[in-house]
Amino acid sequence: MKTTYNTIITLLLIPLLALSAIGQSVKKANPYGLNVVSDTATYNALVEQNPHKALINIKNFAPGIALDIRYATDNNFCGEQIYNSPEAFVRKPVAEALKKVQADLKEMGMGLKVFDAYRPYSATVKFYEVYPDTNFVAAPWRGSVHNRGCAVDVTLIDLKTNKQLEMPTPFDDFTNKASHSYNDLSEHVLKNRQTLRNIMTKHGFEIYEDEWWHYDFKDWKNYELMDISFEELID
Repeated sequence: MKTTYNTIITLLLIPLLALSAIGQSVKKANPYGLNVVSDTATYNALVEQNPHKALINIKNFAPGIALDIRYATDNNFCGEQIYNSPEAFVRKPVAEALKKVQADLKEMGMGLKVFDAYRPYSATVKFYEVYPDTNFVAAPWRGSVHNRGCAVDVTLIDLKTNKQLEMPTPFDDFTNKASHSYNDLSEHVLKNRQTLRNIMTKHGFEIYEDEWWHYDFKDWKNYELMDISFEELID
């Protein structure tokens, strides 16, 4: 009788547990129907299948590259800290390309500075809530190349002084002046922008027309959208 009773209870619990699991799945589902990797187990499995999908910490892989991770501060267009840690991760081929960029720049007495790299998808959602203009902020229903670990926001520095070279605008300036097609600028600023463009495109990056600082790595479509925190990647 006890066995029969336990069996009945188990049979009653199975559909309830199933409904609970479905509810959790729906709750976690992306509201735009995007496939976003949000757990380290899935990420690790993807990396095991394809090591190129590993997110590499730039400061360890190419320590000569300067970092100024603005979204880990309140010095950004949101006016608040978005990241808990001032980290910069990119997929392995992107990291290798950036190291080559840095080597070429060093021969010219210059270096690379990174403002942002891999960006968790949840940050992209936040950015759109703050500034819903998809010319400058990625649409959350598409996701950003930053979310794939294949985009970087960068500028040039003088290696002797460690100071940034003058560019058309500051980082995250949402005006026409930030565009690659804006040319009402001094000769040396035009030269700096072109130098950055030449060196980045030489090593497999593509420009984003509206932002002189933003570069997408080729083949970015081969990488998943991610929403894993820096802290989970460090661990």
